[in-house]
Amino acid sequence: MSAPPHLSRIAILVERDALSLWVMALAKALESRIGAEIAVVVSDLAGGSGEPAFGTLLNLETLVVRRGRACWSDRITPDCLGKYRQRAIGAADLIVDLTAAGVASPSIPILRPTFQDRLGEAGLAGLLLLGITPEIVVERMEPGGDAPRELVHGVASLEAAAGIGGGMEAVWSRLLLMLLAAIEKRGMVSPMREPPQKPARAVRRRDLVRYSVRLLAATAARAAYRLCFHGPHWRIGWRITDAADDVWNRRDLAGVTWNVLRDPVDHFYADPFPFIRDGRRHIFFEALDHRTQKGIIACSVFGADGKPGPAVPIIEEPWHMSYPFVFEAEGATWMIPESSLSSEITLYRATDFPLRWERHATLVDNVEAADATIVSHGGKLWMFAVTRQDIGGYSDTLAIWMADRLTGPWRPHGGNPVLIHDRLARPAGHMLHRDGALLRPVQDCRNGYGAGLGLARITRLDEEHFEQVVETWLKPGPGWPGRKLHTLNRFGDLEVIDGGVFRPKWESAARLIDRLYEPVSTTPQPVRA
Repeated sequence: MSAPPHLSRIAILVERDALSLWVMALAKALESRIGAEIAVVVSDLAGGSGEPAFGTLLNLETLVVRRGRACWSDRITPDCLGKYRQRAIGAADLIVDLTAAGVASPSIPILRPTFQDRLGEAGLAGLLLLGITPEIVVERMEPGGDAPRELVHGVASLEAAAGIGGGMEAVWSRLLLMLLAAIEKRGMVSPMREPPQKPARAVRRRDLVRYSVRLLAATAARAAYRLCFHGPHWRIGWRITDAADDVWNRRDLAGVTWNVLRDPVDHFYADPFPFIRDGRRHIFFEALDHRTQKGIIACSVFGADGKPGPAVPIIEEPWHMSYPFVFEAEGATWMIPESSLSSEITLYRATDFPLRWERHATLVDNVEAADATIVSHGGKLWMFAVTRQDIGGYSDTLAIWMADRLTGPWRPHGGNPVLIHDRLARPAGHMLHRDGALLRPVQDCRNGYGAGLGLARITRLDEEHFEQVVETWLKPGPGWPGRKLHTLNRFGDLEVIDGGVFRPKWESAARLIDRLYEPVSTTPQPVRA
């Protein structure tokens, strides 16, 4: 892509003690995407995150948490910048200001990221140390202007972050996308602004010490947990209910009691999608073997007794598979399983329903995409999925494609990624039209993958815009006990859900714990005379 008009040189301003692999990654991305000359100007002002104590913490994380894996928080010297290193801003057309102090009186336009209104690496690291997932805002300051103007904002998912350094990497990876959107003048504004999660304060040295102690204790606790428990462990719930009493109408998990789809101790079942053909109910789902950590697609067919039969494997590939989005279209039955490790969004066609399926077409290639979900709206087909590029969380970056027919061609939405938010982006099941509205379940991944569900109403969807409003948040409760919740679907009278539970590795202990997670009736019973 060529540089936007009048943008041939971009200067990145950063403090010497905050210089990291992130700055190098940003310089390379701006050069490749924008096509401008990039100059990294290193300031000698202090702005890092509490060196040397913070540097010691990052080194500890490298050894204990990341086991030597490179991370964008790893420190580099100015000499590592190579051709990007410059002594002064010079004749730049734009400054990307990463410093904690900020440029007071800009003579050229400035893009400045803030983290919960804090600046620089010090501000970001301080929030993460306090357990706060920061809202990221990219502001633009004009020469001689007054208040900065907000361009884009979002929230990165920390579900896969390894320590504070990994958390900074996750945030920076999404900030990179937001800076590109700001430079290319694309909106990408989250429809939900949240109040601060907890009061933020200055980070003290003892906070770093306490965090380091907790880090070592948590690492030991996780190792002990893995010896005794499978984790994570997901299970599926199902029930027969009409639309008037389903989750979408009730806006809670109460009503008819959920039944649990029983699983082996060493496998979990997740991502259920129901389907009814010729009066017979089916549930398609991910079946994962805890020993290999690889998922396949399985199916359970309901018998004449009204209960689901055993799980039967139906699709297995060399890569992990999950989220079997199944639907009918153009006179056939189709499925798009999640297979992000294949770098494709692939369409399968049922050749002998429900047991035999064949790869039919690649809808989108060269993409790491998860949980592709299709809906018909406004005379077009729209496909939603979360995407990433090797770094950061799996659940915060929403992309949309559109097509006139199922096999494509699928065209990317003009605003991709249309949204970066850990509570609003990731699909959680079929979208549905009800009472004139287009409804969409979303995964709430704040404080961990699949922590809950949001029920959203899409208020605008066209080739250049996407807007949604979450109307209800759901968490596990008495009607569906457990630790997590991340898929909701229905077909006809069959409604399904899933959630996370503790699962010991020993059969007797597992079945004993399962009793603690039995759903209970939450529907008031009539009083008998």
